[in-house]
Amino acid sequence: MATRNVRARVSEIPRGYSVQRAAAYVESSAMVAAVLEGEIEVHRALGRQRRLVTSSLTFGECWRAFVRARTSGRLTEEGELQARHALQSLLLECVVVPVSDDILERAGRPFPVEPVRTLDAIHLASIQWLSLPVEDVIVVTRDRRVRENAAALGYTVV
Repeated sequence: MATRNVRARVSEIPRGYSVQRAAAYVESSAMVAAVLEGEIEVHRALGRQRRLVTSSLTFGECWRAFVRARTSGRLTEEGELQARHALQSLLLECVVVPVSDDILERAGRPFPVEPVRTLDAIHLASIQWLSLPVEDVIVVTRDRRVRENAAALGYTVV
């Protein structure tokens, strides 16, 4: 499958590694907005001189969003294929944080603005796992819960 081949080429952050420079963490909702809606603000955020980072969770969430868009009539089969290719191109630019035991443990603890859904908590935990100063991380999201919590944790949100 093409998806697996592309996935194998994505840079995954090994355990204990730290992103060494300012980062833009791209949450799944922003990735979907960039691909399906051509969202200008997302593209601007992605174009900044920062290391793009996302969670391995983003793959599944985005692919499911494309399937939902196709089955609801929002995308044709060809449109879904184009969206998958566009996503793969974007993801090749990203460093990927694996969903590790450490991230799952952090996701299971409270966040400043509750309630938080599990998948959102995994994204928030992934952002914190980077261990960068909050001023060095921009969080790119369209999700209200992620946005509110990232801001409450001190991150800049776009």
